Amino acid sequence: MASLGERPLAAGVIGLGAMGINHARVYGEMEGVELVAAADPAAERRRLAARPPSAGSLRTYADYREMLARERLDLVSVAVPTRLHREVALAALERRVATLVEKPIAADVEEGRAILAAAEKAGCQLMVGHVERFNPAVQELKRRLEAGELGRIFLARAERVGPFSQRTRDVGVVQDLATHDIDVMRFLLASEVERVYAETEAGLRTEHEDLLSAVMRFRGGVVGLLEVNWLTPAKVRRLALVGEAGMFVVDYLTQELLFYERESTGAACLPGQGLPGQGPSLAALTGGGEGAMTRVPVEKKEPLRVELEAFAESVALGSPSPVPAEDALAAVEVATRLVESGRTGRVVQVGAEPIGRSEV
Repeated sequence: MASLGERPLAAGVIGLGAMGINHARVYGEMEGVELVAAADPAAERRRLAARPPSAGSLRTYADYREMLARERLDLVSVAVPTRLHREVALAALERRVATLVEKPIAADVEEGRAILAAAEKAGCQLMVGHVERFNPAVQELKRRLEAGELGRIFLARAERVGPFSQRTRDVGVVQDLATHDIDVMRFLLASEVERVYAETEAGLRTEHEDLLSAVMRFRGGVVGLLEVNWLTPAKVRRLALVGEAGMFVVDYLTQELLFYERESTGAACLPGQGLPGQGPSLAALTGGGEGAMTRVPVEKKEPLRVELEAFAESVALGSPSPVPAEDALAAVEVATRLVESGRTGRVVQVGAEPIGRSEV
């Protein structure tokens, strides 16, 4: 249970759109946390936030600056459009309020660096809402990868497609959606992206890119594939990792984790066999037919609740952020290079210049 001594953590939410209203709901239901304030310029959104019984004596504001000035908050969620992340996050951090910024951390790397610098200057907790890390199926997969159950990994493939929905879109699918999968791949593989190639299509639904098909090469040798759009009639959120021992598949929507065993007719092979840099051992890839499928047990939970509980706990304990801002900056940099590749038609190197610090 997150709390500061005898009193609950005082929480606020800035931005009451699709994500912000859910942040308000979860804070209102959490033990050790009291949702005390929310801000949004739209009166109807403020009414919606104050309506549920869990909202209690919630105070709402049209201007987030007034909310930050009047309230004594321990933590706040920033769920405004991406182009406003820097402005709002800096205002919260200047008040020394622990801040969770919805992903992406900012519209570009420089704005993200400014937010990180402000948090360091204020000595405040800063977390970025890469919520897919907190999907129970992803967390279970991370545990199994760390135990070596897949052996050496060759391929990561993410599919994040679905129909277009009417909401604020000040960035394209790369920053809005693909940053989820960029972050999850980095998280699971514990490796950085070194180069990317992308094909994008813009102007179909928005002025930004509406479709992305991309290849990413990780420093550890893994190939990452991204298929992202908001043009597909059916919603799909899926990730597959292929390795020596077989394949894990995550369905984000159902929180299912499946393991497909590699069928081998050759000599026995343990995960991780084979010389570094020389590909997998022959026995790992020798075989015929499909292997058996196993459904891995996963205890289902709402990822946003898991995320906000982790954030509140870290604030209460003064422990490191569950999603470091540096990781969020890396995801934005990769996304920026993907957009550049789609625009130029060239392979683009990532991380030629290290992500550093900006002064506020």
